[in-house]
Amino acid sequence: MKMRNMVLIARKDLTEVLRNKAAVIPMIVLPLIFVILMPVIMIVAMQSSPQTAQAMTADPDIQVFLTNLPEATQVNLAGMTGEQSALVLVLGMMMAPMFLILPLMFASIIAAESFAGEFERKTMEALLYTPASDWELFFGKVLAGFLPSVLITWVSFLVYTIILNWLSFPIFHSIWFPLDSWWPLIFWVSPAISLMSVSFTVLISAKLKNFMGTYQMSGSLVLIVVALFIGQMTGLIYLSVLVGIIVGFICWIFAAVFLYMAVHFFNRQKLLLDII
Repeated sequence: MKMRNMVLIARKDLTEVLRNKAAVIPMIVLPLIFVILMPVIMIVAMQSSPQTAQAMTADPDIQVFLTNLPEATQVNLAGMTGEQSALVLVLGMMMAPMFLILPLMFASIIAAESFAGEFERKTMEALLYTPASDWELFFGKVLAGFLPSVLITWVSFLVYTIILNWLSFPIFHSIWFPLDSWWPLIFWVSPAISLMSVSFTVLISAKLKNFMGTYQMSGSLVLIVVALFIGQMTGLIYLSVLVGIIVGFICWIFAAVFLYMAVHFFNRQKLLLDII
């Protein structure tokens, strides 16, 4: 396989993604909400009104979450002020699984535009007649979905870290974020979820052949994140470092299975027959 061909295909696909408003808008709105607006609003509200922390920690869902935390974590939180413990609970712990929505949705959007978008734009036939091999075509498109979603997630994590530590410094008087559990989540689980999402999107794109349908179907993977969030809130699981490693390992297995199936499903001659 020639890396140059794969890079050219990936670059072309990313250019097409940036031209599609239906693809670009969610990629702007999601980080804006999760990475900037939510932490800024919460920290500012905490600083302007001490009662906000009390009301937040008194919430029944927060109390259930707090009760199910490991004993060592509860001891650490007990030594914090109300504002500190509220920020650690909500922005440092409860937001952790929700942050996985970013790589999942980015990968789904880009991969859906990359594969199904070719059918909508009537450009798939021209692409299939290029001298690039089947493997170069396939992995070039996978690359277009995987790398940007991972990079955007990592950049979002960096911005989130800066915002939390900068705005909450008057409350903590130190740099407190990221917590240990975030490292495997961002650098181990999120790439696995990105690859899993891209591979799953490839599997269904040839069937649906339209961007919105493929994106909506692949977006169903968000149920994984919802399950993690519910499991953590109800005490079934706690996203510790060990749990993050295990979850990531499971996601990598599913990603490998989906990728294997997608590779064998991707057939240039069959795609040409579908177009004709």
